[in-house]
Amino acid sequence: MLNKKFSPERQSAFEARFEAQKIAYGPVVFQCVRYAWKRGMLQAIADAGDSGLSVEELAAGGQWTPYVLKVVLETCLSAGVVYLSEGRYVLDKAGFVVLTDPITQVNIDFNHDVCYQALFDLDKTLDAEKPLGLKVFGDWPTLYQGLSQLPEPARTSWLAFDHYYSDTSFPEIMPDVFATAPKRVMDIGANTGKFTLAALAASQTAELHLVDLPGQLAVAETKLVEAGLRERAHLHPTDLLDYVKPLPADMDLIWMSQFLSCFSEEAIASIFQRVAAALAPRGQVLVMDTFWDRQRYDIAVYCLINTSPYFNNLASGNSKVYESEDYIRLAKAAGLELVTARDGIGYCHSLLRFAKAA
Repeated sequence: MLNKKFSPERQSAFEARFEAQKIAYGPVVFQCVRYAWKRGMLQAIADAGDSGLSVEELAAGGQWTPYVLKVVLETCLSAGVVYLSEGRYVLDKAGFVVLTDPITQVNIDFNHDVCYQALFDLDKTLDAEKPLGLKVFGDWPTLYQGLSQLPEPARTSWLAFDHYYSDTSFPEIMPDVFATAPKRVMDIGANTGKFTLAALAASQTAELHLVDLPGQLAVAETKLVEAGLRERAHLHPTDLLDYVKPLPADMDLIWMSQFLSCFSEEAIASIFQRVAAALAPRGQVLVMDTFWDRQRYDIAVYCLINTSPYFNNLASGNSKVYESEDYIRLAKAAGLELVTARDGIGYCHSLLRFAKAA
């Protein structure tokens, strides 16, 4: 783990003021750059190569007026997305990233389609510790009750965001999952069943027990039937916020991926207690998550820290992207001890392995 610093040690007052204005105008820049990407401006400029295109040339196709081009591209110019060369716009490095980097595109879509409108009420949600921003989509106590009914394009962008970060990690961690040859594996927070499908494909003998809300399990069941793997999967519709609801018992391995970050510390403590009670005598727990304190690069730390307001404003009102020590502390209180920790999985995941304390 590295001690991260986002600010230069010797930032001048003038530089600090410029950084502050970037914060003030951040929403404007975001929307203009997104427009330039989605409407094809950036691609048209990229296709022109190093010679670039003038406003007049861009307007000649009739898709944009010179006025719209100037408004949008001048903002892109201020953000390093394009640059001007002899009066012609040329794609700059940040623009190339927006056009070609999948994770940047996933993040833009997620923040626009899922978070943007809801964030207007972030002050109210922080004060109340309730996801009041969720009202832009529906009347649910948390996002998870309404996830299967989330309107488009929010639902597609949410799933793309969730899966892009986790899917890259699943193939890499299957040896960890089956290192102890578990026969009964419980996937808590199964969502659409992506991990369960990968685990059933990796093992011909394991049985998977899926725990989630009914709406998510209905989607997972469809996927399992389509894959011909339904017979080795058992569905357990459960609201994990019902603290007295036990989990299926006698599990050799319990898996939780990008799941505990959906809950408050109080709820995580309760989940860990029920997980410990559900383990077979030699069972273990694997927790894979995106801990901001275990990242190699500041860019990952920045993205993860700034995902926490989504958890407050839309997801649950009282959850966030946690530090790994938070999980370790709460697991210990439930009678679980950390066995191993592995970082650098996929884009930004770490894997914590727990067992019952001796």
